[in-house]
Amino acid sequence: MSDKKPVSVKESVSVSATAQADNLGAARPSTANGMALLGRGIREQKKLFTLSVIGSVLFGAMTVADAWVLGWATDHVIRPSFARGDITEGALVTAVALFMAVAILRALGIIGRRLIGGIVFYRLIADYRRKVTRKYLELPMAWHHRHPTGQLLSNANADVEAVWAVFMPLPMAIGVIAMLVAAIVAMLAADVVLTVVGLVVFPALFIINIGYQRWLSPRVAHAQALRGSVSAVAHESFDGALVIKSLGREADETARFKTVTNELRDANIAIGRIRSIFDPLLEALPNIGILLVVLIGMGRVTSGAAAPGDVVQIAYLFTVVAFPVRAIGWVLGELPRSVVGWNRVRNVLDAQGSMDYGDDTLSGDGPVDVSVRDLSFRFEDGAGDVLRHIAFDIEPGKVVAVVGATGSGKSTLTSLLTRLVDPVTGSIHIAGRDIRELTHESLADTVAVVPQSTFLFDDSVRENVTLSADISDEDVWAALRTVQADGFVSALGHGLDTELGERGTSLSGGQRQRLALARALVRHPRLLVMDDATSALDPDVEQRILRALARETAGSNGPTVLVVAYRKATIALADEVLFLDEGAIADRGSHAELITRSAAYRDLVDAYDQAREAQA
Repeated sequence: MSDKKPVSVKESVSVSATAQADNLGAARPSTANGMALLGRGIREQKKLFTLSVIGSVLFGAMTVADAWVLGWATDHVIRPSFARGDITEGALVTAVALFMAVAILRALGIIGRRLIGGIVFYRLIADYRRKVTRKYLELPMAWHHRHPTGQLLSNANADVEAVWAVFMPLPMAIGVIAMLVAAIVAMLAADVVLTVVGLVVFPALFIINIGYQRWLSPRVAHAQALRGSVSAVAHESFDGALVIKSLGREADETARFKTVTNELRDANIAIGRIRSIFDPLLEALPNIGILLVVLIGMGRVTSGAAAPGDVVQIAYLFTVVAFPVRAIGWVLGELPRSVVGWNRVRNVLDAQGSMDYGDDTLSGDGPVDVSVRDLSFRFEDGAGDVLRHIAFDIEPGKVVAVVGATGSGKSTLTSLLTRLVDPVTGSIHIAGRDIRELTHESLADTVAVVPQSTFLFDDSVRENVTLSADISDEDVWAALRTVQADGFVSALGHGLDTELGERGTSLSGGQRQRLALARALVRHPRLLVMDDATSALDPDVEQRILRALARETAGSNGPTVLVVAYRKATIALADEVLFLDEGAIADRGSHAELITRSAAYRDLVDAYDQAREAQA
């Protein structure tokens, strides 16, 4: 017997999230990768970044100038005033003017550094969020099937922000390097001995910074990966709220979320422990240098080897040079997180499998013919073909119903007809053109799909029907009348301007389906594909909608229709029925013909009606 312990769904999700985080956390971001990332950001925002660095350099230069003014005022204003017992007005005015000029220029430097640096940061975030979401739209549905929605949200949000977070302190760090150099030059000019004494602490600062980064980098990487795991579990929990609450699994879902959030908490606490050790050291060492300068400086002033103003200037400059070291430390501290975020974002941007479209277009209007030849399809991680050697034709303006048991491949067929996915073998032609040769715009203008699961946006009725397309209210109301939705929309508080809330939760399932149907019809498609799009409607409402669609189809401008159906009344409206069984067309013909000659078909449609009668 196997001694393996079965793993629950809750445990497997937690283990998967932890393993993913560990794998990402184990790869230490290198300094070379970090520098390459900084170079990329600087190249993309060259002008603004340069201006922010100029502002930072101005701030640094004026900070050093402030120390020089302080030393000058000590020797030329403060000491003479104590010696003579009065203040020289000219010297005092000069000192005040110098302090004011330096303060104003330093303020301008701070504004330039922070304001323009912030613009660089937020521009980079906005650019890369657009790039990531644009890539999501380019990638085929097969790629999306392999990646959880929560992870994709994390890539576009938290990961992109983590990538460019280093650009907040970066302009300041580059600018204050100039301040550090200027401060050391000014200190050497004032007193070489005191400068050398104070600078003894700098090697210790850099050694501590190196140790700090080595300890911190893998832990930051691990925490960043866990943020994506938390986002994935949270999104799944929110998306499945109805299932969780209806089955009373709130406690289990809370425990599942608690597991990954506790891991993230522990990872962040580990980072905090390291920072609690190193941050005080990095703050204390410059202060130790200042104390050494003051103690030794007192002796040098007493012996006449140094002027009091020089000691004051050097002591003040040491309070200043601690800041550049900390600023560089902030950049180095953010780099590991930025590199981890970049690796996750780059996985999206470098993803392969974009669906290429052709250059052909379809002219004219009215219904189109459809020709499917030897169509087969399997999912990349699937064990076998979902569809096998499917072949059929639909004449313009005809209605074809697709009937089959669950898992027979009906929804996959609708996805292929609308080119959400491409077949493994075979082809689909619309109006004589292979759909792979059509432009994306032409295909979208020709084919409209109403999927099995209805999605509404947190927006008005009008925007949910038009999706911001240039469509008149008259056309919107006409589509709503066709799908029997004009009555309930008129009864809403603000008609077409009524806000529906997230996913249209203020509406019933049938009302949401009718808006989804209107969304497709308002574009006047030439081929309408409905994947069980009326399942939430009352049979009476469904029949009225389908009869209205049939009247449109009977006209010269009505669409060709392919509908996935279960109800006999719906199927009976079709000109032809395709009966799918285990991914292949088991039979085809009119509803009456199939009822007569196919026992499997008859059992399937009878079973649905019997189940509905039992529910009633």
